[in-house]
Amino acid sequence: MMIGLWVPVTLAAAGLQTLRTAQQKHLTGVIGQNGAHFARYFYGAPLAAALLLALGLSGRSIPLPGTGFALYGILGSLAQIIATGCLIHAFTLRNFTVATVFSKTETIQAALLSLIVLGEGLSGGGWLAIAVGFAGLVLLTTRRGDGLASLAVAFRAPATVYGLASGFFFALSSVGVRSAALALPEGDALIRAATTLAATTAFQTLVMGTWLVLADRKALAGALGRARRPAATVGIMSVVGSFGWFLAMTLEPVAHVRALAQIEIVFTIAMTVLVFHERPSPRDYAGVGLIVASVLILLLAR
Repeated sequence: MMIGLWVPVTLAAAGLQTLRTAQQKHLTGVIGQNGAHFARYFYGAPLAAALLLALGLSGRSIPLPGTGFALYGILGSLAQIIATGCLIHAFTLRNFTVATVFSKTETIQAALLSLIVLGEGLSGGGWLAIAVGFAGLVLLTTRRGDGLASLAVAFRAPATVYGLASGFFFALSSVGVRSAALALPEGDALIRAATTLAATTAFQTLVMGTWLVLADRKALAGALGRARRPAATVGIMSVVGSFGWFLAMTLEPVAHVRALAQIEIVFTIAMTVLVFHERPSPRDYAGVGLIVASVLILLLAR
């Protein structure tokens, strides 16, 4: 089995996203959902621009974006804003692990959207990996003895609605990002990912900044003022992790990247124990085991 560059890049991005999400949850308690949301773009955009500039100065030619890139980039950018807002709100309704777990139905949704929009299907092994991973999600979101009845109740809960919506828009964002990167007329995966990242974070900063000026100046003041140090930390971690996602999705079809990204659930369980001092049950560990198995199936099936 030959492991491509996209595998370690995806694993690193998943780890960084777990840390960033935990920091963003804390920041939300300080400056609110809108402020925490804006911080990831505002403080990340300059770093993304600096990365693109550095690659250009190193001798790489920065591709000139066209209409296709702009349209897909806007789609991916807006979808990510909506997805992040849904996820942050889900955190306020239920615990860290459950909110993240329901957002991870993104894997199934990304596979379907990739097939419909990009024509990138999965092999039988890929679908098996997603099915095993979904079984792990079911274990993680149902209580012992309640089975599917508990799952049905969970799917009607507000936190679940926002988690599922987050998963859909994250999937849509992934498809938009890959489509934008591939729409560039030239360049290797590194410069395509960096160009897409710089453009989308700049656009997201403009959109969120305009929204906060009009609707929530208190959150804007918090992100730029008293909480700027933790906000900057969230922004920097976010853009570094996003570069990993963008690079991985430029190298590999979205469905594969998102299927491997289920490993984030394992990182999340570790975070609940080490940081939030929540106690996972044996059922939770069984769910994590299935998710790990799904990742191995995915890699072996390629």
